Amino acid sequence: MRIAIVGAGIAGLACADGLSAGGHEVALFDKGRGPGGRMSTRRVQTPLGEASFDHGAQYFTARDPQFAGRVAAWADAGVVAPWPAASPDAWVGSPSMNAPVRAMAARHNVRWNAQVRALERGETWRLTGAAMDESGFDAVVLAVPAEQVAPLAGRLDPVLAAEAAGTRSEPCWTMMAAFAERLVGSEDVIRDRGAIGWAARNSSKPMRTGPESWVVQASPDWSRDHLEDDRAEVQAELVNELSRAIGCALPTPIALDAHRWRYARSGCQGAGYLWNACLKIGACGDWLIGPRVEDAWTSGSKFALSISK
Repeated sequence: MRIAIVGAGIAGLACADGLSAGGHEVALFDKGRGPGGRMSTRRVQTPLGEASFDHGAQYFTARDPQFAGRVAAWADAGVVAPWPAASPDAWVGSPSMNAPVRAMAARHNVRWNAQVRALERGETWRLTGAAMDESGFDAVVLAVPAEQVAPLAGRLDPVLAAEAAGTRSEPCWTMMAAFAERLVGSEDVIRDRGAIGWAARNSSKPMRTGPESWVVQASPDWSRDHLEDDRAEVQAELVNELSRAIGCALPTPIALDAHRWRYARSGCQGAGYLWNACLKIGACGDWLIGPRVEDAWTSGSKFALSISK
């Protein structure tokens, strides 16, 4: 079949790997500017050089044997490395979190800056959006957060849309700050302190260069309560939270930014993947298993295997 995959994150690319291996022709469409999604890395110029921030997923684990094999291959290729500061079995992309996503995407036909806004079903599937109109697909796979699946599936597959609509993600405000000096008196990782769900010295990860850089991710509750707050207010409050967590005043940041993830930590629908064999539309992603990177990869791989048999 000729198959369109909407979303080129870990789930969509794992699905593309499996479908291509099964003999299908695959094209991926992603609204992002490049590889990453929730494994993105933000780079910011500072007076002390470029600072990098893994402002989405901070690390991942590999407990499933098949995914562990994939991670071992990534390690051999030099695109992931262990990060024991987070946990004994933690891995990160190297030299940035999006490195394994970039490596996967390089093997496929991915169209970036392509936001699919509507699907149409005739003799074949048609995808439309801003400055895009692609048709002639035998099947469509939605590898995006549940909140984006529901409006796309809509009237075409009400059951799929309902499953997605009933599986909600947690939001997350993420603050990124770089400093001219190392923050003393702090470990590389901070968990569950006040408004902070997670904070990490990003510059402590393998192969990171540049000045002292920190990523602070607010807790789901705090993020929900402040979801529509002004970005500058969020930056200031999370800098204060980091100062309180470390127990001392912070130097003035040489770079400061914040990013609002509306769909950060996925829900758990539980099916693994969804597939309507009559209409040839389906979905894969972490929201169908759980919030880990490994879950996204597993969902995409299982989906591909199921329809390539």
